[in-house]
Amino acid sequence: MNDCLFCRIIAGEIPSTKVYEDETVFAFRDINPQAPTHILVIPKAHISGCDGVTSENSAVVAHIFEVIPQIAKAENLTGGYRVVSNCGADAGQTVPHLHFHILGGKQLALDMA
Repeated sequence: MNDCLFCRIIAGEIPSTKVYEDETVFAFRDINPQAPTHILVIPKAHISGCDGVTSENSAVVAHIFEVIPQIAKAENLTGGYRVVSNCGADAGQTVPHLHFHILGGKQLALDMA
């Protein structure tokens, strides 16, 4: 998708600080970190968000959840980390491309409101 910010990052049209890449997944540091470690993990295939996950593309999501612990280990998040996906505008999703935030590097607040 030509107008998708994350598709343009994957294509190298917009710079990012890559921390992981394979055939199906791209991960990079968030430009507005909410924790000392804040990494976005996205599928290379455009999926609009959680509501766009189907039986045809769900293997990509499973792979993302195989990759997330590898990234966390490489980032030395030994005390734990949080994985978040905002689904829709009311939840704060600002880029309509499925993505998961890895947050860590400090004790995170328990209040999820």
